[in-house]
Amino acid sequence: MKNITIAPIQAEDFSDLILLVGDLLNEIMTKINLHAFHFDPEKTLIIAKDLISNEKYWVFMAKDIVSGKNIGFISLYESFALYSEGAYGTIPELFISQKYRSNKIGNALVNEAIKFAKGKNWSRLEVTTPPLPQFDKTLNFYQVNGFEITGGRKLKIEIKHTTNHSSGLAEARH
Repeated sequence: MKNITIAPIQAEDFSDLILLVGDLLNEIMTKINLHAFHFDPEKTLIIAKDLISNEKYWVFMAKDIVSGKNIGFISLYESFALYSEGAYGTIPELFISQKYRSNKIGNALVNEAIKFAKGKNWSRLEVTTPPLPQFDKTLNFYQVNGFEITGGRKLKIEIKHTTNHSSGLAEARH
């Protein structure tokens, strides 16, 4: 992993982060053959800046110091649950550009996340990977880095926000 640095995201890294997020989402959709994400780069940039500036989301970038190019990232956010006895961290995204994979960069990003988690006094880090054969290599990567399968599947329901001025309720999309 020579010539690679891992550091917290800086202002000049945001455009690269958005490109990498787009690459990640495209790769996932290609693997599962389903248009599962609605990616709007401008909106994603606004959301990323807001979450990071409000310390609700943390990003560490992997940079090739020879080219000066950001080649990967890991993101984290804080969660809370009784089963975890309080605060813990979640890794929603980890991505390395194809050309740089299998060079221990992902390991370095995970190690940086673990170091950060210790500083936040989180009890654990969690990550979800789809239970599909296309993601067996991803699952193995996390297991090699000390993560354990805890069961379950990630499910979602999209919340459609409609403003009902008389009640102020949000409506779930079914």
